[in-house]
Amino acid sequence: MDWPLNFTDAFLTLPSPFPTNGSSSPENLSPHLPPLSIFGVLVLTLLGLLAVATFTWNLLVLATILRVRTFHRVPHNLVASMAISDVLVAALVMPLSLVHELSGRRWKLGRRLCQLWISCDVLCCTASIWNVTAIALDRYWSLSRHLEYTLRIRKRISNVMITLTWLLSAVISLAPLLFGWGETYWADDEECQVSREPSYTVFSTVGAFYLPLCVVLFVYWKIYKAAKFRIGSKKPNSVTPVPEVVEVVKITAKISTFYFVKKFWNLLGQRMEKDGGIIFHRTEMKKTVLHSIKHYLNVNEALHRPQMAFTVRHAMVTFQTDGDTWREKKEKKAAIMVGILIGVFVLCWIPFFITELISPFSSYNIPPIWKSIFLWLGYSNSFFNPLIYTAFNKNYNSAFKTFFSRQR
Repeated sequence: MDWPLNFTDAFLTLPSPFPTNGSSSPENLSPHLPPLSIFGVLVLTLLGLLAVATFTWNLLVLATILRVRTFHRVPHNLVASMAISDVLVAALVMPLSLVHELSGRRWKLGRRLCQLWISCDVLCCTASIWNVTAIALDRYWSLSRHLEYTLRIRKRISNVMITLTWLLSAVISLAPLLFGWGETYWADDEECQVSREPSYTVFSTVGAFYLPLCVVLFVYWKIYKAAKFRIGSKKPNSVTPVPEVVEVVKITAKISTFYFVKKFWNLLGQRMEKDGGIIFHRTEMKKTVLHSIKHYLNVNEALHRPQMAFTVRHAMVTFQTDGDTWREKKEKKAAIMVGILIGVFVLCWIPFFITELISPFSSYNIPPIWKSIFLWLGYSNSFFNPLIYTAFNKNYNSAFKTFFSRQR
């Protein structure tokens, strides 16, 4: 079975009726650009819209961070770094990749532009991946070490992570040019792609994807484990009565009942002795009865509806209350956000990097159409990143509304 070369070849129309031996035939004028079908045009249009939407959305996030003063701090500097890398993917990488697809995966723009495109591709995509990793690490440290992970330390560490992200991305992307580590352009075949040198393939794929993949999976496992421990330690929106406290309340109720009866009879006996057993002071007796009944009812209510309790066990004090605390809600929300961010990142990039790592060491040639699909699936991660992060942050929603209202 013959596989189509790319997106454009996958959706071609029927062969052209023009003769192939005439010099003026359209096929001779553009032999690598046969006419597209309606579905092929639709696919290429969607890819173009993806590039525009990725650029617009990330640019909006950047503009919001720059305009809103409260966003001029961590972790928003990490989000800004991620948005910058994704904007560059949409502005420098996606358009040339779309031209590459339209040309039947033939590079007709020369060696210099090919090297620039490949370098920008590796640089921006690697930076985007490591920025996702930096955000996951920042969330993990802020939840697990919230006491010692102060704002000052957090800012310092985030700046170090951003610097290392771009330095590592630059080393990986410029290695073929600086050290002659493989070739990216072949003029005879009009081919432009990342270096297929086996040693460079291992270095680039491990540094750009597999290492950050291990980091984010470990981080999410730790976050999930902590969240599961907290959720499993108590039922949400309920109070578990402490056995020792219930026993104490029961004893207190019995004592209060005994106290009520004893107080009543003592007072009655005193008044009867004083008044010769005939006259009884009703006002004072009423006060004593009401006070005793009120005390008994309060204890009885605490017995049936315990809302909070302090328990002393082996010199340790524990506190129980209804619902989740503010920190627990924050941890759950952060765990969900990081989980979705990592899940989308893995789904978008793992097909591409698996094929990239296997190709230099395997005699099997992956069909070009699947290479195109995996590549654009990876590019789409730059579109999902700002959507996922801003969806879990109410401050961005209100900032977007303010931003658009000022523009009117």
